[in-house]
Amino acid sequence: MINLHDIMETINMISEENLDIRTVTMGISLLDCADSDQKRSCDKVYDKITRLAGNLVKTGEEIEREYGIPIINKRISVTPISLLAAAGGDPILYAKTLQKAADATGVNFIGGYSALVHKGFSAGDLNLIRSIPEALATTEKICSSVNIGSTKSGINMDAVKLMGEIVKQTAVATADRDCIGCAKLVVFCNAVEDNPFMAGAFHGIGEPDCVVHVGVSGPGVVQAALKKCPNGDLGELAEIIKRTAFKITRMGQLVGTEASKRLGVPFGIVDLSLAPTPAVGDSVAHILEEMGLEICGIHGTTAALALLNDAVKKGGVMASSSVGGLSGAFIPVTEDAGMIDAARAGDLSLEKLEAMTAVCSVGLDMIAIPGETSPEIISAIIADEAAIGMVNSKTTAVRVIPAIGKREGEELSFGGLLGSGPIMRVALDKSPKVFIDRAGRIPAPLQSLKN
Repeated sequence: MINLHDIMETINMISEENLDIRTVTMGISLLDCADSDQKRSCDKVYDKITRLAGNLVKTGEEIEREYGIPIINKRISVTPISLLAAAGGDPILYAKTLQKAADATGVNFIGGYSALVHKGFSAGDLNLIRSIPEALATTEKICSSVNIGSTKSGINMDAVKLMGEIVKQTAVATADRDCIGCAKLVVFCNAVEDNPFMAGAFHGIGEPDCVVHVGVSGPGVVQAALKKCPNGDLGELAEIIKRTAFKITRMGQLVGTEASKRLGVPFGIVDLSLAPTPAVGDSVAHILEEMGLEICGIHGTTAALALLNDAVKKGGVMASSSVGGLSGAFIPVTEDAGMIDAARAGDLSLEKLEAMTAVCSVGLDMIAIPGETSPEIISAIIADEAAIGMVNSKTTAVRVIPAIGKREGEELSFGGLLGSGPIMRVALDKSPKVFIDRAGRIPAPLQSLKN
């Protein structure tokens, strides 16, 4: 039963500790929009999105007002567009249609300009991937992702090689806007079908025709809870994090259930991911420092992050039977005030971030790298991260931003939730080109054989 203490505690979390619903994301299947006539297909895509999501923003705002819960983003994810592009035509027309639908519905982003190529390419996949730089340069609200590997299939190194080139081309195509296109492009291993967070969201082919997912965030709430236990051991800290994650998830469950009812579509999942922002008091790095690290990135950081990620998941699954997506802790460097400080101080390196990705939700996220970084080095970064995901049966991803015309130590700034940060060191003096040019496939690990 809800009591006055619970109500006041929630009010304090929202007003003082940056608790919010980070996103309400409607997933929409576009499989029934495929057509040999691309114009007809684009018309079907626009009509279906605007019909189903026409009230998404309005509904989110109504729930915000009635419950006093901030809902920061209202978003849409769609079936990977490569499946529609397989019928032929110019994929850019789909990108422009999605942009038009985003404008009409008023959402922040539409995710799903995507391809799943972990076992190989179809014609639609290749056409879409090669169009990504232009698509992201000529639209504002479209997000793109490519899945290049999985525990079950191994890693498609042909795709890894190609994506290194695409990331660099995207940076060049949007160099006049601080290479913003790369902030909307993610390369995955073991991508999930029900992720509500951008830029990696797409609507999986195993999902219902339409569904509503909720992404909850609350790094500031977790940090504030830990502040009240300055002398507890690590087991006590884990219990505090679990209890806090439980409360946060219950709020997400409430909003998701209400949005589902009002929109007339099924409720999908609550993704409890501690997604930081550049705002003061909303940092995953500061949680790790609250545990006792002098600064994020030093020895002990990976262990502290493992504790945090595990406790968040355990607390979340006790609060809802619909926990899904990625659910854990995100470590996007330019979006986390504590990580920005640690990177500027030289305590947080690309190599340490890679180690951290073995125990947290996703991967190398929102990392600015020197503009002179070659496509093969970007491909090698992707391959390393994909190998961690493949072997550990977890989702990993790479979202790096080659800062064209800038070098290590200079700054890149996007503003808003995407933040800013220093261009981090990348080893540029030795090349993995011969390895990347071998291409082919890294076979699936033995643990993939579970039947």
